[in-house]
Amino acid sequence: MSSSSDFNIDQSDIEKLNDKDKTELRQFFANEEQRARIQSQTHELTSICWKKCVASGGTLRSGALDKSEQTCLANCVDRFMDANLATLKRLATMRDQ
Repeated sequence: MSSSSDFNIDQSDIEKLNDKDKTELRQFFANEEQRARIQSQTHELTSICWKKCVASGGTLRSGALDKSEQTCLANCVDRFMDANLATLKRLATMRDQ
């Protein structure tokens, strides 16, 4: 299985593409970059909420979350989503002004 570090594109190869293909390639890279950012944020959120909410310091005692841990995790995720939504709305407002 190859990794993203195994994939290299020479500028000369890009120059051989027509304008439509160049646009599609740029859009593909932008989409992949956005997907990577979302995955990174999700990983960070998971880590923060897990450390905050799982009482035993990151390991499950019974193999399952207890009710208070479930509630804490749900609230943690909700607050994260609320903060992200508020930030996005504010950035959109700033962009539109």
